[in-house]
Amino acid sequence: MSRGAAAPGDDLTASVFLRKGAGSKVDAARIDLLERIGRLGSIASAAREQGLSYKGAWDAVRAMNNLFERPLVVAVVGGEHGGSAALTPEGEAVVRSFRLVEGELAGLFERLNARLGPDAFPSETVFRSLLMKTSARNALRGVVESVTDGAVNAEVVLKLAEGVRIAAVVTRESVEDLGLKPGVSAMALIKSSFVILAPAGEVGRTSARNRLEGVVAEVKPGAVNSQVVIDLGGAKTLVATVTKESADDLDFKPGDRVLGLVKAQHVILAVD
Repeated sequence: MSRGAAAPGDDLTASVFLRKGAGSKVDAARIDLLERIGRLGSIASAAREQGLSYKGAWDAVRAMNNLFERPLVVAVVGGEHGGSAALTPEGEAVVRSFRLVEGELAGLFERLNARLGPDAFPSETVFRSLLMKTSARNALRGVVESVTDGAVNAEVVLKLAEGVRIAAVVTRESVEDLGLKPGVSAMALIKSSFVILAPAGEVGRTSARNRLEGVVAEVKPGAVNSQVVIDLGGAKTLVATVTKESADDLDFKPGDRVLGLVKAQHVILAVD
């Protein structure tokens, strides 16, 4: 959960980040954002103070809320006096834990700097391996609710939030290797291009195992592709990438009810 590299003659330094499984990491910049949200009571104000765009701050908040079983930030959008936001007890605990680890690590590396020579630290290639990140845009943490065994594959259902579930089809060997069973925490990884969008209520029978209904939270137009962020409830969000033509044709706007279709074979599971 830390990284560091030193050129010959330089002091050894480290930065800290927290991560569960293969999900997105919570680094110092995101902890700073959480602290500002807690102090200012507003995502917009925290973004301005940190030099972030409002969208960038919201993306960070959504990623962090998806990463943990319970949200770190709760927000009320709009209203007569604008939106407001606050840290949950889980959010406050994450900030405290991060700062404690950061302080302990700083002291450790001060001692290591006095003892390690320039050639004693692992090479940069080691850290590239340790810090590999997933290319999946969606990393959703949940708890295994059921495992249905089959001759070759098994279906694993994760509960992401109250009323929000997602199914994945994986090999029986993967179930055994990952230790997947009811009650185990796991991460569902889904590439945004694997999410098919449709207006809620306008989809009939389909082969997609997962039908995730929610509300459009944000639309990010692009020259070739557009991104649509879906609020699934329970502080969980799902991002879909569609062509510009499809986005124009569907004409989704914030507040619209939408259905995200995902094949169970397109859901990758990861555990801590």
